[in-house]
This record gives sequence, structure tokens and C-alpha cells, in this order.
Amino acid sequence: MKKVLTQFKNHAMTGVSYMIPTVTVGGILFALALAFSGGATVSNPFLANIEAIGSAGMALLVPVLAGYISYSIAGRPGLVPGLILGYMAANPMGPNKVVTGFLGGLLMGFLAGYLSKWVKGWKAPSFIKPLMPIIVIPLVVVLILGLFYIYVVATPLGAMVSGLTAWLKSMSTGSAIMLAVVVGAMISFDMGGPFNKIAYTTGVALIATGDGHLMGMAGVAICVPPIGLGLASLILRSRFTDEERNSGKAAIVMGACGITEGAIPFAAADPLRVIPSIMIGSACGSVVAAIGNASNMAPLGGLLVLPVVTNALWYVLGVIVGVAVVVLLMALLKKPIKTAEVNAKATA
Repeated sequence: MKKVLTQFKNHAMTGVSYMIPTVTVGGILFALALAFSGGATVSNPFLANIEAIGSAGMALLVPVLAGYISYSIAGRPGLVPGLILGYMAANPMGPNKVVTGFLGGLLMGFLAGYLSKWVKGWKAPSFIKPLMPIIVIPLVVVLILGLFYIYVVATPLGAMVSGLTAWLKSMSTGSAIMLAVVVGAMISFDMGGPFNKIAYTTGVALIATGDGHLMGMAGVAICVPPIGLGLASLILRSRFTDEERNSGKAAIVMGACGITEGAIPFAAADPLRVIPSIMIGSACGSVVAAIGNASNMAPLGGLLVLPVVTNALWYVLGVIVGVAVVVLLMALLKKPIKTAEVNAKATA
């Protein structure tokens, strides 16, 4: 079992290593466009072009992650299926147009890799063998798993999303503390996936009614994961790789600009420790914002929205508390890399 888990982690880390440049380059360009625009919308044509370039980089995040996980498992035949299925995870699919985000990309990357590896082992006639890696394997894998994703993953998830959205809207009239816990946890759970989108879009919808309190909670929760993990990678240096520390610097900038996806490289590399930690951190930050009655009237999170935030000191305090919780949990849960490697070899 330890060997299998090690292989899974190695495959995931391959995907993460190829994904990091896309999220870093795309995220920084996107963040710079927002920062120099001084708000949630980019009106300057030149900055709008920079934002578009950054968005293109961010759009590659999930496809590259899934594609290179699949490539790590099956070699060249697994790359295209992983890329296509990762694209499906990053874009609206199914009757309810669900986006499963990086968690869907992780799932489809592994499924594409192992199915491609299995199909690659088929005994084929000699005249078909040259076509196996470029036509047969990608076609079979994409067709099977594409339909699986739409009917088994995206369609049921769409029904659940509709129910959760209605439930969250109903909670907005109840306990602010409980709502803050739920919103913070949802924002951080999948970082751009369906749960994140439910909380975010509900907050945006309530802004139109003149109520920015849920968006105040969400705005804090949005920036806590990337800032918290970025600072943790710089403070707890022995617990993160050089590559993670480099992406951590970009994650801090992205978090300040309200781009939660800056935390994805850390979550993809170590989901069992990172995801619960950032959920707790974001929930704590959202609770502080709720206690201080912070309200955010911009459809964006992070620190760029401070000019339109009421009770901004409580909003900033929420970010500080959430980030501190994430750093503390990383210190408690993540072992120094060398120690972890020695222990793994000793138990192998």
C-alpha cells in the first residue's frame, strides 16, 4: 500500500511540476492587470489585454495538471486524453454546466492514465500497432471517460449544486457565524470548483440586492489559501520544495488579488494535509469578518477590494487570522521533507 501511495504521489507531483508555470505566469499577469486597474474590473485596453493573456494561462491549469498526471502513468499515449479530460473538468459540462475544477482534473488525470496504460497493453494486429498511440488509445480513452465524466460525474453533481445553492441562500437569513463557517469551507475546498463557485456566485447575487455581507465572508476566504500557503512555504522552508517556495511567492500576490487558484499547486501535491488546513483557515477568517459585520460590494475577493469594503479593519483582521491558522496547521501537519523521506525509506 505504501508503494502504491508513493506512486500516486509521484504521478501527482509530475502533473503539479508542469502545472506550476501555467498558474504562476497566468496568475501574476492576471493579478497585475487587476492591481494596476485599482479595482475588480479592467477598463484600460492595454491592461485588458494583459488580463486576457493571464486568463489564457490560468485556463491551462487543470488541463496541464490532468494531462501530465496521465502522461506520468501511461507515457506519451496518455498525454492527449489527460489534456482533453482536464479541459472538460475546467469547463462547463453536463445538463447543468458544472465545472469540477482541479479536483475533477486530478480524478480524470489518474483515470485517463490508468485506462491509457491498460489499452496500451492490448494485443493489436501489426498494421494497427503504429496507430495505437496516436489514434486508437486517445480515441478509446477520451470517448469512454468523456461520457463517464458527463453522465456519472457532472450530471449528478449539477443536481447537487442546484440544491446547495438554494440551501446557501436560505442560510443568509440565519446565523451569520454558521453561514461564515460554511462559506469559508466551501470557498477553499475545491478552489474554483463547484463548491467554490456556489459560495462565490451566491455572494455576487446578494450584492445585487444590496447585501454584501456574504461576499465579505467570501472575499476573506478567497485570499486566505494562497496567502497562507505562500507564507507557510517561506516561513516553514524545510517542509516545502524549492519549486513550492518559488510558487509560494506568486501565490501571495495572487491571493492579495483574489485568485484562490494560487493555492492549487500545494493542494494537488498534498491534498490530505493542505485542503483541510485551508478550509479551517478560511472558515476562521470568514467568521471574523462576520463578527465584524464586514461587507464587500465588489464581485471579487482579496485585498484589492478594500476601498469598497465596510468595516474594512475586521475584513483585514479576518485575512490575518485565516492566514495565521493556515500557517500554524502547516507547521503542525507537514513534516520536514528530509525527515519524511528518511521515514519513507525506513518503512519501505
